[in-house]
Amino acid sequence: MVSVQEKGQVINDAPSTYSDIEKKADSIKRDTVSEDSAATPPEYEPLTEKEWKKLRWKIDLRIVPFCGLLYLMAFLDRSNIGNAKIGGIMEHLNIDDQTFTVGLSIFFVGYVLFEIPSNIVLKKIGPNVWIPFVMVSFGIVMMCMAAINNGTGLLVTRFFLGVTEAGLFPGVIYYMTLWYTRREIATRISLFFGCATVAGAFGGVLAYGIMKLDGVRGLHGWQWIFIIEGIPTLVLAALTYYVLPNVPENSKALNERERAHVINRLRIDAGPATETHFSMNQLKLAWTEWKVYMYSLIYILGSIPLFSMSLFLPSIIKGMGFDSLEAQAMSAPPYAIACAVTILLAMDADKRGERGFHMAAPSLLGCIGYILLIACKDQGPVALYIASCITVTGVFAHGPPMLSWFTNNIGGQTKRAVGCAIIISIGTSGGVAGGQLYRSDDEPQYIRAHSICAALLFVQVCLVVTFKFILRRINQKRENMTPEEHRIASEGEELCDAHPDFRYIL
Repeated sequence: MVSVQEKGQVINDAPSTYSDIEKKADSIKRDTVSEDSAATPPEYEPLTEKEWKKLRWKIDLRIVPFCGLLYLMAFLDRSNIGNAKIGGIMEHLNIDDQTFTVGLSIFFVGYVLFEIPSNIVLKKIGPNVWIPFVMVSFGIVMMCMAAINNGTGLLVTRFFLGVTEAGLFPGVIYYMTLWYTRREIATRISLFFGCATVAGAFGGVLAYGIMKLDGVRGLHGWQWIFIIEGIPTLVLAALTYYVLPNVPENSKALNERERAHVINRLRIDAGPATETHFSMNQLKLAWTEWKVYMYSLIYILGSIPLFSMSLFLPSIIKGMGFDSLEAQAMSAPPYAIACAVTILLAMDADKRGERGFHMAAPSLLGCIGYILLIACKDQGPVALYIASCITVTGVFAHGPPMLSWFTNNIGGQTKRAVGCAIIISIGTSGGVAGGQLYRSDDEPQYIRAHSICAALLFVQVCLVVTFKFILRRINQKRENMTPEEHRIASEGEELCDAHPDFRYIL
């Protein structure tokens, strides 16, 4: 049996450069890979470095900004309930604090229930059809929220908003893995994920302006928030069908030579984990993989602070002594800072081919930020506002290294699609708890909530560092296998990332 090492395809821990991949590409015949990967590879002339850079730029322009816009609208629609609270939705609908917090959390119940089925459907019918359908669905639900007139209406619409949004985030994360190599994806995810921070900044400023429509046509300001922020989602959904390219195997955005080159790079980068067909066996492997649940635990420890911060930042800032409109506007700068740091950190993570420490560092920063929010409770609004900037930066910046870490380390397309959905589904359930943290009996300083978030982030940092060294040990064990051990470990079909030649990104 010829091992991957003998073919020069081992995926190691050093960052892959263009020339590393292209040298391998020149020596291997590949083809335009069909869905069942059974076609005979024709020869093709590899792209030059200049041609590849031009193609990569074309792919980036078609995928990254557009996916970022999709997530910006989704995150805006999801988190604008915090702006609506400042705009008086509770008083106008006579909703008590308990009903409102349940309304925040029930979104994530619908979200979690439908993430895994959604990714399976996306794998079957393709992203260029499924993602626009998801966008239309949650755009309609968002606009319907303007028509609610009691607490029951809030609970029902928030639940269905979660159901309809469930397919976007895990779907786009999986979709990007079909286009980018493991050491390219963190930067792209950061640009995509950074739109959540832009949504936070933009949402606060937008809500500030929309609130001035209070009373126009007999509608409250919070109703105008739901209507005006829902309309662009529907427009963007229509554009998505025509603009967003399908998977590389059948995308009309590529010619045959470009298609072969892109697929070749992805297969080389994947090493032995090149399974592309839909597989029930891989689906089962995703459910039984212990590392999937380790990633899920790490994810949820960070998602609780992230979701609670995105929902309650305007309320936290209002508790510093600002009025409602000022709090809406003042929520923008922390998100703007977080966006810049998030992108720079992810670019460095891709450059170094490292994930664990790039995730632990911002999480530790977020932990320190929460501690400062507690320690500075009597130091005035300036100190508290600076602490909030630090906290938001840490809480959001750990996201892209986390998302790229598990997508890098799950081999096989079906296993990755389902594994990503499981991780994000479990992690997103942290939004249920996050929606319950900041309660009226803890305002305006929210000491209890800040303490819980600080503790969660500290535990997350400890688990990330531990897991990084566990994966390093697995890599070292595979490196040191004897030929006989390697032969035995290579037996079987659809080994995915369990193949002894697969190396985990650390």
